[in-house]
Amino acid sequence: MQNLKEKVAAVTGASAGIGKAIAIKLAENGVKVILAARNTEQLEKVAEEIKSNGGEAVFLKTDVSNKADLVQLVNVAITQFGKLDVIVNNAGVARISRIDELDTDGWDEMIDINIKGTLYGMAAVIPIFKKQQSGHIVNIISTSGIKIVPTQGVYAGTKNAVRTIIEAFRQESDGSIRITGISPGYIKTDFAVKSVNTEEMKTVASTAVEELAISPEAIANAVIYAISQPKDVEVGDIVIRPSKQN
Repeated sequence: MQNLKEKVAAVTGASAGIGKAIAIKLAENGVKVILAARNTEQLEKVAEEIKSNGGEAVFLKTDVSNKADLVQLVNVAITQFGKLDVIVNNAGVARISRIDELDTDGWDEMIDINIKGTLYGMAAVIPIFKKQQSGHIVNIISTSGIKIVPTQGVYAGTKNAVRTIIEAFRQESDGSIRITGISPGYIKTDFAVKSVNTEEMKTVASTAVEELAISPEAIANAVIYAISQPKDVEVGDIVIRPSKQN
């Protein structure tokens, strides 16, 4: 992990769950982190936790559906730490429902955050990475899309869009900018429960998390693995799910 020392990484959706675990694990390995999310109160707590353990962190209120916010995030990284080596596009939402329920507001939110938010994060860092002839993009996807199931159609669609974008960028890149997609399964966070809108579905989601889910640190460890490889090695796709998950 020595090659992680003094690296600088931005993490979106860093106020809780997988994003928080990634940010903390990066800091533990000597990476300076810029925390991004909409909840500044939670961001501040994460930053303080990192600092209290000897790490370096700053935070910025960020709405990934706003292009300007991502540009500002990158600018803060450059201003505070002089460079940016990694962006982890982790921010995401799930609005789980049958397609014929026509939750068009939920569709729009998933498209704006899951697809556009990831693209805006990539767009903000690519000019910087091109200029320095190095950089690593890590996009958090999902096992939704690998296995298609009812009620997750649109959510899986947004995640498969990101999966396609990653592969296209990999083929277009000359290798100086690496890109990795990480697809988590059930993780011990409140993400699954917050994604549904009926008490019955909340119970189902809670039960699945309770019986199956693994720690968000498993995803954080995958990020560390991917970005700690030598410059000529690209880890393209990682699927991490509970061993009991179908």
